[in-house]
Amino acid sequence: MERLYVPPETVGQEFAADYVERVGFPGQYPFTRGVYPTMYRGRLWTMRQYAGYASAEETNARYKFLLEQGQTGLSVAFDLPTQIGYDADDPMAVGEVGKVGVSISSLADVEALFSGIPLDKVSTSMTINSPAAVLLAMYAALGKKQDVPSDQLRGTIQNDILKEYVARGTYIFPPAPSMRLITDIFSYCKDHMPRWNTISISGYHIREAGSTAVQEVAFTFANAIAYVEAAMQAGLSIDEFAPRLTFFFAAQNNLLEEVAKFRAARRLWANLTRDRFGAQKPKSMMLRFHTQTAGVTLAAQQPMNNVVRVTIQALAAVLGGTQSLHTNSMDEAFSLPTEETVQVALRTQQIIAHESGVADTVDPLAGSYSVERLTDEIETSALSYLDRIDKMGGALAAIESGYMQGEIQESAYRYQNAVEAEQQVVVGVNHYQTEEDHQPRLLRVDESVQTAQIERLKQVRAGRDNGAVERAVAALQDAAQGDANLMPYIAEAVEVYATIGEICNVLRRTFGEYRASSVV
Repeated sequence: MERLYVPPETVGQEFAADYVERVGFPGQYPFTRGVYPTMYRGRLWTMRQYAGYASAEETNARYKFLLEQGQTGLSVAFDLPTQIGYDADDPMAVGEVGKVGVSISSLADVEALFSGIPLDKVSTSMTINSPAAVLLAMYAALGKKQDVPSDQLRGTIQNDILKEYVARGTYIFPPAPSMRLITDIFSYCKDHMPRWNTISISGYHIREAGSTAVQEVAFTFANAIAYVEAAMQAGLSIDEFAPRLTFFFAAQNNLLEEVAKFRAARRLWANLTRDRFGAQKPKSMMLRFHTQTAGVTLAAQQPMNNVVRVTIQALAAVLGGTQSLHTNSMDEAFSLPTEETVQVALRTQQIIAHESGVADTVDPLAGSYSVERLTDEIETSALSYLDRIDKMGGALAAIESGYMQGEIQESAYRYQNAVEAEQQVVVGVNHYQTEEDHQPRLLRVDESVQTAQIERLKQVRAGRDNGAVERAVAALQDAAQGDANLMPYIAEAVEVYATIGEICNVLRRTFGEYRASSVV
């Protein structure tokens, strides 16, 4: 069915003038009702299923399957060694190669990962943080090999290290050099990769760790403020980099609260960028975000119920105006998803898009008393948290003191107590249990993956110009000891097939490694 264009001036005319004055139109400041005037009537959200496991070849096959099934963007999941900067043959990688994502050690793996996938035809999101600069450089190097200019590459690098200290744990370096790498990426992409989203500031992992919806918004924006301040201190103006900032949120089961959360977040971000940082461009004030349904809500008991949970969560994201969406698969309480279950997860998005009718109205829940009241409450409560964090000295101080971590832990504890006391009903878990649960067919990553990855790495090291690698790595070390932008040096190293471990080890020696303090 052809998607109709609705002129911005006609959207929402049915609402009272005072409501429109306060909340605004879609596509207009403060963007409460969406960042684009016609939203999904003009273009649907990007259906971007997060995928990666075992070898680059196996993940490549999954990407091609998803694209054939109608997926409209790629999203790369990396294994733990890759996420913390270790090669597949490092002793620290034993037993983890390819287990929770694809194993990447060098540009050769990236070449295999995107074999047969033209980078000028897709946008790619990469969930990588500490070694984000290395993976971005590898992607750009592959683009060069495919004759795709770097200014034509489209995608997003997560590159959000602060939430790693708060909720996830895949950090390498201390905060200060980590922030340097992030602002180096901002500056480099401004000049060389203008269509690339330089960071995806993540509330998802904060929510998965047990936060409330309000804490998810507040702590995400506290981190975002720290990134903006760091970039401005590095000499960038807000309007130079803010249009390429993106966000990543969770969608949980309370449908109306989740819709209100997304609306509140858009309005709050618009106000912060304009009033606190002096942004002038409307694009600098637009909160564009990816959503993933909540892994923490998936249950091993009666796993078919997870399809229903994911549907509700995906609907909340769409009603809340997300720009892209990943829907979890029903078997992810057990393992990485199979081809069959990931197809059902993608079909869930497609049914919402094409059969439910919710994409035919620009902002379907606008004017709902419950949604508007919740939007106001979430914004007010999040602002209260931000004020408290500002008084502590900002996000870094709040992280170092354990404040954010403690708040999340307390919220998680309260929720678990409510489940165990049966005050919070979880269908199939503490109510409506059955004697026997059907366990789906599971995807297993064979141990031979590690052997194969180590063998490929040996071949790469044997076939490359090791003198060029040594010179590139030495130049990176010299640059890291100064204040130069590190992206060109990292790019040079990956192009001669220096590995992620070799690059990160140089930076480890220069920057040191972060060790978290215990929070009680």
